[in-house]
Amino acid sequence: MSTHGSPSASGPPRPHKGDVPREANPLRRTSDRYESWFRRVLMLVLVLGLPVAALSAGLTAYESSMRTVHAQAAARHEVTARLTSDVLGDGLVSKRPAPIRWTERNGTVRTGTALVKAGTPKGAAVRVWVDRDGTVTTPPMNTAGAQANGWFVAGMAALGVALGAHAARAATRLALDRRRYAQWEAEWDLVEPLWSGRFRR
Repeated sequence: MSTHGSPSASGPPRPHKGDVPREANPLRRTSDRYESWFRRVLMLVLVLGLPVAALSAGLTAYESSMRTVHAQAAARHEVTARLTSDVLGDGLVSKRPAPIRWTERNGTVRTGTALVKAGTPKGAAVRVWVDRDGTVTTPPMNTAGAQANGWFVAGMAALGVALGAHAARAATRLALDRRRYAQWEAEWDLVEPLWSGRFRR
């Protein structure tokens, strides 16, 4: 006797033409349908919103950094200064603050302090950046720094969107589960007396 079509035949049961579609499943609760719909919305947010947010934030940060690059490049310039004293060192610190002196293009002599490698003798030339007021400052931001800042902000924006979507899904699931447990408890309070009464007969 062939086992084809037998209930005990191995393998998964074959689908029937009369199977109920998932969306029309009578066992699916309203909360199940809402959760499924909300998951699709979050997926759409991730697929469309994440790249848009990352690109927008990254470009904004890059353009802002480039404005800083241009402003600093216009306000700062590099000069050659001379050490006015020896830079002593004990080998524990690679650079130490040391007094320097330089002459501006207009002939103004200025003094300041710069970090110089330990052991550098008096009179050695050092290159430093100064602002319009003649104050020693840091080098201006360059294009590479602006690009790195743009990429960093874009990555943080993408991470923020992903974490926000995950948090929204977890919060929604928690709220729906609490509602389901409350419904189950209320339904069990109605069914339990009838169920336990069958064994007291």
